[in-house]
Amino acid sequence: MKKKWPTVNQRQREFYDSKKKNFPTRLWSSLRNGALNRIKKRVGIEADIYMLHKSWFGDLSEKKVLDLGCYEGNSLSFYLAENSKSYLGIDLSPKGIENLNRRLKNIPGARAEAMDFLSEAFEEKNFDLIYAYGVLHHFKDLDQLILKLKEKLNQDGIIVSHDPLETSLPIKTIRRIYRPFQSDRDWEWPFNRKTYYSFAKEFKIVERRAVLGKTKWTALLNILSVSQEKKVQKAAAWHREDWERSTVDDEHMFSCMHLSMLMQKKE
Repeated sequence: MKKKWPTVNQRQREFYDSKKKNFPTRLWSSLRNGALNRIKKRVGIEADIYMLHKSWFGDLSEKKVLDLGCYEGNSLSFYLAENSKSYLGIDLSPKGIENLNRRLKNIPGARAEAMDFLSEAFEEKNFDLIYAYGVLHHFKDLDQLILKLKEKLNQDGIIVSHDPLETSLPIKTIRRIYRPFQSDRDWEWPFNRKTYYSFAKEFKIVERRAVLGKTKWTALLNILSVSQEKKVQKAAAWHREDWERSTVDDEHMFSCMHLSMLMQKKE
């Protein structure tokens, strides 16, 4: 009898629970997370994203919140849980959800469930806020995802998202070389131009901010004989330019590596 190949959901769950990655995936993660995370911390990119998302949430006291693809939760997951009227975190991983529920047990109105967002078994709806940090790019069928997001939001509902972009030539080239060897390629679909404009067509993009445009070249400053202070100053200046220009300039936004969006359901 032929062995049944695990579904994408099963493989995705096992991948994040086990953390097992092949060598190319470990190498890519090391280069990306190592170099870029140092840049993000050094110039305050992570702090800016945190404060931006928090400001987009607004007053949570009367809001019903869905934390989509939350795994064990991040710092803003707990901010949402503690301040919203009701909080639900969902993820494919029972292990992640078990850990999150343990941390939510003393927060009234907060719970987490192991659940597939696209499944008919997920019946809850009328969310005022859907928070999706590093999640929306895991859905290959964009039309199905958008339809489900619209179905789950209430009429005035908002989505706060953060996802990788694959729209600058250097990043697109590197990713295409790497993709055949990538452990998680079946559920990694970084946003391209079509993805962004599909969201823009179906939702009102109230605000957007992108990071690591010019700033991604900070690593190259290490080959120059300039002081660390001047490198950080230059990186910070590039970050501010990425941060501001990406709100109004599509081409500059597409030169960046990550995009945050505040989207609202259209009437």
